[in-house]
Amino acid sequence: MMAKRYLSIHEAHELLAKGEVSSVELTEAALQRIDEVEEKLRAFVTVTRELALEQARHADERIKSGEFSVLTGIPAMIKDNMCTRGTRTTCASRMLESFVPPYDAAVVEKLNAQGMVMVGKGNMDEFAMGSSNEHSAFFPAHNPWDLERVPGGSSGGAAVSVAAGECIYALGSDTGGSIRQPAGFCSVVGLKPTYGRVSRYGLVAFASSLDQIGPVTRDVTDCAIVLNAIAGYDRQDSTSVDRPVPDYTKSLVPDISGLRIGVPREYFVEGMESGVEQVIRQAIGKLEELGAEIDWDVSLPDTPAALACYYIIAPSEAMANLARYDGVKYGYSAPEAKSMWDAMEKTRQYGFGPEVKRRIMLGTYALSAGYYEAYYLKAQKVRTLIAREFSEAFAQCDVLVTPTSPTVPFRIGEKMDDPLQMYLSDVCTLPINIAGIPGISVPAGFVDDLPVGMQILGEPFSEEMLLRVAFAYEQATGWGERKPPVQGKGR
Repeated sequence: MMAKRYLSIHEAHELLAKGEVSSVELTEAALQRIDEVEEKLRAFVTVTRELALEQARHADERIKSGEFSVLTGIPAMIKDNMCTRGTRTTCASRMLESFVPPYDAAVVEKLNAQGMVMVGKGNMDEFAMGSSNEHSAFFPAHNPWDLERVPGGSSGGAAVSVAAGECIYALGSDTGGSIRQPAGFCSVVGLKPTYGRVSRYGLVAFASSLDQIGPVTRDVTDCAIVLNAIAGYDRQDSTSVDRPVPDYTKSLVPDISGLRIGVPREYFVEGMESGVEQVIRQAIGKLEELGAEIDWDVSLPDTPAALACYYIIAPSEAMANLARYDGVKYGYSAPEAKSMWDAMEKTRQYGFGPEVKRRIMLGTYALSAGYYEAYYLKAQKVRTLIAREFSEAFAQCDVLVTPTSPTVPFRIGEKMDDPLQMYLSDVCTLPINIAGIPGISVPAGFVDDLPVGMQILGEPFSEEMLLRVAFAYEQATGWGERKPPVQGKGR
């Protein structure tokens, strides 16, 4: 059972193709692992046991007929802010606790066409607003490397489930680091594609100009496989880019000789833990050993403004997107209200958690009369400067390398009373969403047995280059092969 638990997509596909294992067996192994550890990890909002076994049986039929893909029959988790027809989609919020979508998100449609087996919906910060998964309205997820620590957020459930062997891959969403930071905290691979590369149709919106769906996987090869399946133009998404999708697996060559890698000095921020900095500098040294040319003199001077920029743009867009939850159309509706306004107030009072309310109020203030130009418009101008700086850096370098997070996973409850410290957890990942560029986090080592992630950044639509560098580093180090110590019930 252990062998089935920690298979990669490509390993599982090979076994399925040879008939050495069935999709039902893989799915039962994943469900058994969920039964063993879920009480400790809380990575899932919903476990779809019956649906998964039904999909697995259909997958086995497809495999027998010879008409199957590399993802057919592979157990996966979908973050709970992506619509799944017939399966509730809560966004880890009381507001949508009983919402069952009548349609699938575009990415779910694509994976279903490939023969996906969905074992459940992933726990997350409510409406994707958070950096620790502690803002879930139901229960926080726990890091499998240390149950007293956070797994990162908002896609914490996705990273936990892959790291702990509860599924083979997952889909997350990334608004300011919500795939990459939990991937770094849980020692798995997480990719935020270029904005517009993957359809957002059916993704419950947080900040529409920043959100992007991407894969969370065991290794870089799996990341390329999943990106192949979900990338591409979608006419249902007005922000989707009509651009050919390459075969990302062809970029997986362990050769980075002669590539120019820049190290932006601003990403080694004040307050960064010394152990994290040491691990990342050693990782950069390994890239140099592999033949890359390292430029330590790259500067992105507007990067320090990214945090403030993000926390004006994102709450402003969140305020507009969450206005639809009024207790009338769908979702939670407060009972026994005396008037329309009373119903709306009570619905939002109960339905939204404190972090969501905080961001709605920030956005309302930033867009209010007299403050729009002083805050929101200025933030958009800073956004342009940040994007321009990245563009200038990529004129000199093929990729940039930074820490994924300035710290190792912090203790549950440590930053809940200090929102600013919580927001600073994403200081290394926020600028990437603001600029709309791709970024990938790969395991880079450990500090006191806690994972550290390295972030690789590229110009728009350079996912092939990112995967190439990430693959070369992974093959040379093997940090992702180490498994977390979480045990089953009673251990």
